Amino acid sequence: MVVSKKSAKKAAKTASKKASGAGKASRNNIQIQNVVISVDTGTRMLLDVLARHLENAEYEPESFPGLVYRIKEPKASTLIFTTGKIICSGAKSFEDAKFAIGKLIKKFREIGLKVPSDPKTEIVNIVASAELGVRLDLNKIVFELGECEYEPEQFPGLVYRLDSPKVVFLIFNSGKLVCTGARSEKAVELAVENLRKKLKEIKAM
Repeated sequence: MVVSKKSAKKAAKTASKKASGAGKASRNNIQIQNVVISVDTGTRMLLDVLARHLENAEYEPESFPGLVYRIKEPKASTLIFTTGKIICSGAKSFEDAKFAIGKLIKKFREIGLKVPSDPKTEIVNIVASAELGVRLDLNKIVFELGECEYEPEQFPGLVYRLDSPKVVFLIFNSGKLVCTGARSEKAVELAVENLRKKLKEIKAM
Protein backbone atom coordinates (compact mmCIF):
# COMPACT_ATOMS: atom_id res chain seq x y z
CA MET A 1 0.00 0.00 0.00
CA VAL A 2 1.38 3.42 -1.00
CA VAL A 3 0.90 6.22 1.51
CA SER A 4 0.89 9.77 0.14
CA LYS A 5 2.98 12.51 1.75
CA LYS A 6 -0.24 14.35 2.63
CA SER A 7 -1.66 11.29 4.45
CA ALA A 8 1.62 10.71 6.24
CA LYS A 9 1.75 14.33 7.42
CA LYS A 10 -1.86 14.15 8.62
CA ALA A 11 -1.18 10.92 10.54
CA ALA A 12 1.96 12.39 12.09
CA LYS A 13 0.06 15.53 13.13
CA THR A 14 -2.72 13.44 14.73
CA ALA A 15 -0.19 11.29 16.58
CA SER A 16 1.63 14.41 17.77
CA LYS A 17 -1.61 15.89 19.15
CA LYS A 18 -2.43 12.66 20.99
CA ALA A 19 1.07 12.46 22.45
CA SER A 20 0.89 16.12 23.50
CA GLY A 21 -2.46 15.57 25.27
CA ALA A 22 -1.17 12.45 27.02
CA GLY A 23 1.98 14.33 28.03
CA LYS A 24 0.00 17.16 29.62
CA ALA A 25 -2.22 14.73 31.55
CA SER A 26 0.88 12.86 32.73
CA ARG A 27 2.73 16.07 33.64
CA ASN A 28 -0.18 17.19 35.81
CA ASN A 29 -0.72 13.69 37.24
CA ILE A 30 -4.48 13.82 36.60
CA GLN A 31 -6.56 11.06 38.19
CA ILE A 32 -10.31 10.73 37.60
CA GLN A 33 -11.95 10.11 40.98
CA ASN A 34 -15.65 10.13 40.14
CA VAL A 35 -17.78 10.28 36.99
CA VAL A 36 -21.44 11.19 37.52
CA ILE A 37 -23.84 10.41 34.69
CA SER A 38 -27.55 10.97 34.16
CA VAL A 39 -29.62 8.32 32.37
CA ASP A 40 -33.18 8.66 31.06
CA THR A 41 -34.81 5.28 30.44
CA GLY A 42 -38.15 6.84 29.47
CA THR A 43 -39.86 4.18 31.60
CA ARG A 44 -41.97 4.75 34.71
CA MET A 45 -40.52 2.89 37.68
CA LEU A 46 -42.46 1.27 40.53
CA LEU A 47 -39.82 1.73 43.19
CA ASP A 48 -41.54 -0.41 45.82
CA VAL A 49 -41.52 -3.31 43.33
CA LEU A 50 -37.85 -2.71 42.47
CA ALA A 51 -36.97 -2.60 46.16
CA ARG A 52 -38.35 -6.13 46.56
CA HIS A 53 -36.46 -7.53 43.57
CA LEU A 54 -33.10 -5.73 43.74
CA GLU A 55 -30.87 -7.26 46.39
CA ASN A 56 -29.68 -4.76 49.04
CA ALA A 57 -31.69 -1.90 47.50
CA GLU A 58 -32.47 0.98 49.87
CA TYR A 59 -35.86 2.68 49.55
CA GLU A 60 -37.31 4.96 52.21
CA PRO A 61 -39.87 7.20 50.45
CA GLU A 62 -40.64 9.07 53.68
CA SER A 63 -37.12 10.54 53.72
CA PHE A 64 -36.01 10.44 50.04
CA PRO A 65 -37.98 9.99 46.79
CA GLY A 66 -35.40 7.78 45.06
CA LEU A 67 -34.22 4.20 45.42
CA VAL A 68 -30.52 3.60 46.11
CA TYR A 69 -28.90 0.59 44.47
CA ARG A 70 -25.17 -0.16 44.61
CA ILE A 71 -23.26 -2.12 41.99
CA LYS A 72 -20.15 -3.97 43.14
CA GLU A 73 -18.30 -4.35 39.85
CA PRO A 74 -17.56 -1.80 38.53
CA LYS A 75 -18.06 -0.02 41.85
CA ALA A 76 -20.87 2.51 41.44
CA SER A 77 -23.99 3.79 43.19
CA THR A 78 -27.26 4.54 41.44
CA LEU A 79 -30.26 6.65 42.38
CA ILE A 80 -33.42 5.47 40.62
CA PHE A 81 -36.52 7.68 40.38
CA THR A 82 -40.14 6.93 39.45
CA THR A 83 -39.74 9.05 36.29
CA GLY A 84 -37.27 6.50 34.93
CA LYS A 85 -34.29 8.77 35.45
CA ILE A 86 -31.16 7.33 37.02
CA ILE A 87 -28.11 9.07 38.47
CA CYS A 88 -24.97 6.93 38.58
CA SER A 89 -21.93 8.04 40.59
CA GLY A 90 -18.71 6.55 41.92
CA ALA A 91 -17.33 5.13 38.67
CA LYS A 92 -13.78 6.04 37.66
CA SER A 93 -14.59 6.49 33.96
CA PHE A 94 -17.52 7.10 31.61
CA GLU A 95 -17.08 3.57 30.25
CA ASP A 96 -17.33 2.06 33.75
CA ALA A 97 -20.42 4.15 34.51
CA LYS A 98 -22.13 2.99 31.29
CA PHE A 99 -21.17 -0.61 32.04
CA ALA A 100 -22.71 -0.31 35.53
CA ILE A 101 -25.92 1.07 34.01
CA GLY A 102 -25.93 -1.81 31.52
CA LYS A 103 -25.86 -4.30 34.40
CA LEU A 104 -28.73 -2.46 36.10
CA ILE A 105 -30.81 -2.48 32.91
CA LYS A 106 -30.21 -6.22 32.59
CA LYS A 107 -31.67 -6.65 36.09
CA PHE A 108 -34.66 -4.47 35.14
CA ARG A 109 -35.38 -6.74 32.18
CA GLU A 110 -35.04 -9.87 34.31
CA ILE A 111 -37.93 -8.66 36.48
CA GLY A 112 -40.08 -7.74 33.47
CA LEU A 113 -39.41 -4.02 32.99
CA LYS A 114 -39.33 -2.87 29.37
CA VAL A 115 -36.41 -0.47 29.16
CA PRO A 116 -34.23 0.48 26.16
CA SER A 117 -30.88 -1.28 25.92
CA ASP A 118 -29.06 1.99 25.21
CA PRO A 119 -30.92 4.83 26.99
CA LYS A 120 -30.01 8.50 26.66
CA THR A 121 -26.92 9.09 28.80
CA GLU A 122 -24.88 12.19 29.59
CA ILE A 123 -22.04 13.15 31.90
CA VAL A 124 -23.16 15.72 34.47
CA ASN A 125 -19.95 16.01 36.49
CA ILE A 126 -16.40 14.71 36.67
CA VAL A 127 -14.33 14.99 39.84
CA ALA A 128 -10.59 14.69 39.29
CA SER A 129 -7.42 15.21 41.29
CA ALA A 130 -4.15 16.56 39.93
CA GLU A 131 -0.67 17.51 41.11
CA LEU A 132 1.30 20.39 39.63
CA GLY A 133 4.51 19.15 41.24
CA VAL A 134 5.48 22.46 42.88
CA ARG A 135 4.40 24.46 45.93
CA LEU A 136 1.96 27.29 45.29
CA ASP A 137 1.61 30.78 46.77
CA LEU A 138 -2.10 30.85 47.63
CA ASN A 139 -2.03 34.45 48.88
CA LYS A 140 -0.63 35.61 45.54
CA ILE A 141 -3.29 33.60 43.68
CA VAL A 142 -6.05 35.33 45.66
CA PHE A 143 -4.56 38.77 45.04
CA GLU A 144 -3.80 38.30 41.32
CA LEU A 145 -6.59 36.09 39.96
CA GLY A 146 -9.76 37.13 41.77
CA GLU A 147 -12.79 34.79 41.64
CA CYS A 148 -11.27 33.07 44.67
CA GLU A 149 -12.45 32.06 48.11
CA TYR A 150 -9.72 31.54 50.68
CA GLU A 151 -10.12 31.43 54.45
CA PRO A 152 -7.04 29.57 55.77
CA GLU A 153 -8.28 29.80 59.37
CA GLN A 154 -11.23 27.58 58.42
CA PHE A 155 -9.88 25.45 55.54
CA PRO A 156 -6.39 25.12 54.00
CA GLY A 157 -7.61 25.01 50.39
CA LEU A 158 -8.40 27.86 48.01
CA VAL A 159 -11.52 27.74 45.81
CA TYR A 160 -11.02 29.12 42.30
CA ARG A 161 -13.61 29.29 39.51
CA LEU A 162 -12.22 28.96 36.01
CA ASP A 163 -14.28 30.38 33.14
CA SER A 164 -12.93 28.28 30.28
CA PRO A 165 -13.70 25.46 30.57
CA LYS A 166 -16.21 26.19 33.34
CA VAL A 167 -14.95 24.25 36.37
CA VAL A 168 -14.22 24.82 40.05
CA PHE A 169 -10.78 24.10 41.51
CA LEU A 170 -9.81 23.39 45.08
CA ILE A 171 -6.14 24.40 45.25
CA PHE A 172 -3.65 23.54 48.01
CA ASN A 173 -0.23 25.09 48.60
CA SER A 174 1.35 21.65 48.14
CA GLY A 175 0.45 21.89 44.43
CA LYS A 176 -2.39 19.39 44.72
CA LEU A 177 -5.71 20.20 43.04
CA VAL A 178 -9.27 18.92 42.96
CA CYS A 179 -11.29 19.80 39.86
CA THR A 180 -15.10 19.54 39.69
CA GLY A 181 -17.73 20.50 37.15
CA ALA A 182 -16.12 19.22 33.95
CA ARG A 183 -18.27 17.29 31.48
CA SER A 184 -15.46 15.31 29.83
CA GLU A 185 -11.97 14.03 30.59
CA LYS A 186 -10.59 16.32 27.88
CA ALA A 187 -12.18 19.29 29.66
CA VAL A 188 -10.40 18.26 32.88
CA GLU A 189 -7.04 18.14 31.08
CA LEU A 190 -7.66 21.52 29.42
CA ALA A 191 -8.79 23.11 32.69
CA VAL A 192 -5.70 21.95 34.61
CA GLU A 193 -3.41 23.09 31.80
CA ASN A 194 -5.12 26.51 31.64
CA LEU A 195 -4.78 26.87 35.40
CA ARG A 196 -1.09 25.96 35.20
CA LYS A 197 -0.56 28.71 32.59
CA LYS A 198 -2.37 31.30 34.73
CA LEU A 199 -0.31 30.41 37.80
CA LYS A 200 2.92 30.68 35.81
CA GLU A 201 1.88 34.07 34.44
CA ILE A 202 1.39 35.50 37.94
CA LYS A 203 4.51 33.69 39.24
CA ALA A 204 2.56 31.80 41.90
CA MET A 205 4.41 28.55 41.13
